[in-house]
Amino acid sequence: MTPEQFRADFPEFSDTTKYPNTLIQMWLTVATSLVNPVRWMELTNLGLALVTAHHLVLAQRDGATADVGGTPGEVKGPTSSKSVDKVSVSYDTGAVALSDAGFWNMTSYGIRFLNFARMIGAGGLQL
Repeated sequence: MTPEQFRADFPEFSDTTKYPNTLIQMWLTVATSLVNPVRWMELTNLGLALVTAHHLVLAQRDGATADVGGTPGEVKGPTSSKSVDKVSVSYDTGAVALSDAGFWNMTSYGIRFLNFARMIGAGGLQL
């Protein structure tokens, strides 16, 4: 998979300033270590793209935090409630989070990747 193919499949990452090709390529390279094409078969590119998207979102989050003087890389879980003055909202984060997913629960791309990985990794493999 190339950065161009990744952008075609995930157009939300089309901004080359926020998501330069070098950054996409770096995460695609990492993804090749996590997605076994023997198991993923025709879904290999999907697995590569989901891992890459997950890491790009986290990188963008860290960059946005640094831009406002925060500490990039600080670990935060999903927001479950928020209030401003007398208005508040809360979300059932457990409804969409996967159990024992840890780091992968930090983005919707990570949740999708791990969901597929668990299905694809189940069962035997004929060699």
